[in-house]
Amino acid sequence: MQSAQSVNIFTRPRNKLNEYLKIAWVPYVAPFVLFLLLTEPARHFPALSPYLYILKTFLVGALLWYWRAKYKEDLSAKLTGAEMLSAICCGLLVLVIWIVPENYLFKVGESTPFNPQALGNSSAAAMVFIAVRLLGSSLVVPVMEELFWRSFLMRYLVNPDFRLVTMGTFSWFSFLGTALFFGAEHHRIVVGVIAGVLYGLLLIRQKKLWGVIIAHAVTNLGLGIYILATGSWYFW
Repeated sequence: MQSAQSVNIFTRPRNKLNEYLKIAWVPYVAPFVLFLLLTEPARHFPALSPYLYILKTFLVGALLWYWRAKYKEDLSAKLTGAEMLSAICCGLLVLVIWIVPENYLFKVGESTPFNPQALGNSSAAAMVFIAVRLLGSSLVVPVMEELFWRSFLMRYLVNPDFRLVTMGTFSWFSFLGTALFFGAEHHRIVVGVIAGVLYGLLLIRQKKLWGVIIAHAVTNLGLGIYILATGSWYFW
């Protein structure tokens, strides 16, 4: 017969995990943190970069799907046709700003490009990795990042009980703080801050998270197409 003490030993860690999973900010922060944790090893082991990207794309995508009910309120407001057009234009503007001043703006460290040529002579494998990269950057990343940056952090900096804050609420502290942190996360810090400002302004204007998700997706998909057309792998 199992003692009460042994039951405690085995059930306490599980109960503790369940408590953490119920915290309001965990579904917004955990996918983002996991993505960063699986990005860092690529800086030290560039040859593993394609495989790590596939791993983090599927793991983060799985977490977003697991917590999809938690985001229902965030994603409930749909875009009008005019708002969709504004979001697309914002995404294209960020894309141009991201590409054009490549050799002139301040960068942090060295990038670890996602180069399919690192896979050897297997063109089939390269195509698979490229497809996953495009899908990850244009579908998974925009949802993950906008849930973290604009839905969570931008509201959290207004009130730690962020769910009480209306989507797109403006304060200088939350608006500039989120833009600066967003820029600092990216290798191209200056254009990252500018992108953070533009995405933030779009959210403040529309009050709908779908707008910035669409804008972010347009930027990332456009960048992927540009990279494939020009071979500018350093953007990845």
